Amino acid sequence: MTSKTPLLDAIHTPADLRTLDEEQLTDVADQLRDFLIDSVASAGGHFGAGLGCVELTVALHYLYDTPFDRIVWDVGHQAYPHKILTGRRDQITSIKRKGGLAPFPKRGESEYDTFGVGHSSTSVSAGLGMALAADRAGDPRRVAAVIGDGGMTAGMAFEALNHGGHIDPNILVVLNENQMSISPNVGGMTKMLGRLMSGPTVTGIRERSKRLMKRDSRTWRFMSRWEEHVKGMVMPSTLFEELGFNYVGPIDGHDMRALLTTIRTAQSVEGPNLLHIITKKGKGYAPAEKDPVKYHAVGPFDRDKGVQPKPPSPTPHSPTYTDVFSQWLCDMGQRDRRLLAITPAMREGSGLVEFEKRFPERYFDVGIAEQHAVTLAAGMACEDAHPVVAIYSTFLQRAYDQMLHDVALQNLPVLFAIDRAGLVGPDGPTHAGSFDLSFMRCIPNMVIMAPSNENECRQMLYTGYCHQGPAAVRYPRGKGPGVTPEATMTALPLGRAETLREGQRVALLAFGSMVAPCRAIAERLDATLVNMRFVKPLDTERLEALADSHDLLVTVEENAVAGGAGSGVNEHLAATGKAVSLLNIGLSDGYIEHASREECLAEAGLDEVGIERQVLRRLQAMGLASGLRSASA
Repeated sequence: MTSKTPLLDAIHTPADLRTLDEEQLTDVADQLRDFLIDSVASAGGHFGAGLGCVELTVALHYLYDTPFDRIVWDVGHQAYPHKILTGRRDQITSIKRKGGLAPFPKRGESEYDTFGVGHSSTSVSAGLGMALAADRAGDPRRVAAVIGDGGMTAGMAFEALNHGGHIDPNILVVLNENQMSISPNVGGMTKMLGRLMSGPTVTGIRERSKRLMKRDSRTWRFMSRWEEHVKGMVMPSTLFEELGFNYVGPIDGHDMRALLTTIRTAQSVEGPNLLHIITKKGKGYAPAEKDPVKYHAVGPFDRDKGVQPKPPSPTPHSPTYTDVFSQWLCDMGQRDRRLLAITPAMREGSGLVEFEKRFPERYFDVGIAEQHAVTLAAGMACEDAHPVVAIYSTFLQRAYDQMLHDVALQNLPVLFAIDRAGLVGPDGPTHAGSFDLSFMRCIPNMVIMAPSNENECRQMLYTGYCHQGPAAVRYPRGKGPGVTPEATMTALPLGRAETLREGQRVALLAFGSMVAPCRAIAERLDATLVNMRFVKPLDTERLEALADSHDLLVTVEENAVAGGAGSGVNEHLAATGKAVSLLNIGLSDGYIEHASREECLAEAGLDEVGIERQVLRRLQAMGLASGLRSASA
């Protein structure tokens, strides 16, 4: 049978790509796009972004001597074509699965993955660092950094551009404008990019002139000033030129000939260059072009039919924690007009779609700008508004100073609804919320809650909203144990835990998602089970009573053990002089790689079998395990 992708079949590394004639590269791109559609349809994964930058990927690997030259990708959603061209074609359907390819570029996976990514807006900084290091070492390698227009909404990107324009490194920044990140892009930057015009005549004059002059000479400086005056008469000046970058574009990012010509020109120009390309997310697959949000990341689907709606379930719908938050936010927004909702470009993922429809004047998507999101909330709170920041745990890490300094120090009533806390599964360690309890617990004035079920999540959100200071509710990805949220909302007593079972010798102090797997363990071991509810403030009275009546206290949390909820228990008991054996179970000092969420929990020892095994091991060491029955024995 004749292959649909004969040119692609012969490409095992970019060196093979560079043996082809330029006229063949459009066919390579077409075949690469077709292969990508087939592979993601069969296995799932990030989809639309990769389709949109196929031509760019081919052009960069054709014109740059990779891996000696460096290509740095931003976020990594668009890196599937890059992985396919760099020796990982046969493994692409294993992406995001346990033992398979990482979902994003990863340095340990391939020498072509020059920088590990997963969060946005890092490529310019990383590429700039590589360019400077190469320059200082006298190394002739070249660097290209790719960033999307969504990534340009983050301040970090502009910090890097500001620095790069000042120090004049040899670097090409490719701004890929598709007007999409995950949610539709927002903000003045997107509007400005849409108005930018190409200036080929002025660019040609500039480059021919610069090749004839010594950089930084008096003539060069005069011609630079002259160029700005001329350019002002024929096209709008751009922010990038003002920052010190030679700006070229915008050009059609799907026109292979234009890409090759323009990138070659940029390679011949000394100093920092910025190439602005226009692409279409989902390019080449009509359903993805029509609905790029839906096709940002997908499960396996029928290529001919596209992603199909799931059939109605014969059983009642069980809401995810995100669904619970979404419903609570709308209910609370209806009740209190002071409620303002903020998201850093995660409208769909954080459950804000319905709120935006019902209360558009109180909905604020700030783009990929987590630091701004938190300080914006602080400013709102200063004026008697009651902001709710809906954010993934992994992205809240980027706004730690703002949480500490702008919100907590001023004791402002900002509620943080922290989604994807703990292990997230296929997206891997870059997206895992493994550290939020640790980095929040040390912040004064913070109230921190972790729900054990869906109803408790709703009540905790209300509790945090009623609190006259900063509060956080952190909940995991996906569904809980299936407890139907009550329509009513009742504030929980601050710092009050809940004893679910009275037992002997062993007390399991479970936080949030870990209550569910501890239930059966407590029954088998005849242990006391406490739903701790609050990480801060802790129920210290109950802790001291449990220390007096049990031989072993076991804390269980889906967070790093270092500095986590269990550490708070240890600290209090040590400070009060309580002599009791303690076992802290949680995430160890390392990263859990991508797999299903269930596989990740099992690897971390946080499933039912793993938790029980650790408790029994400690009891055996204490000489208390005789006569106990165990599912993990």
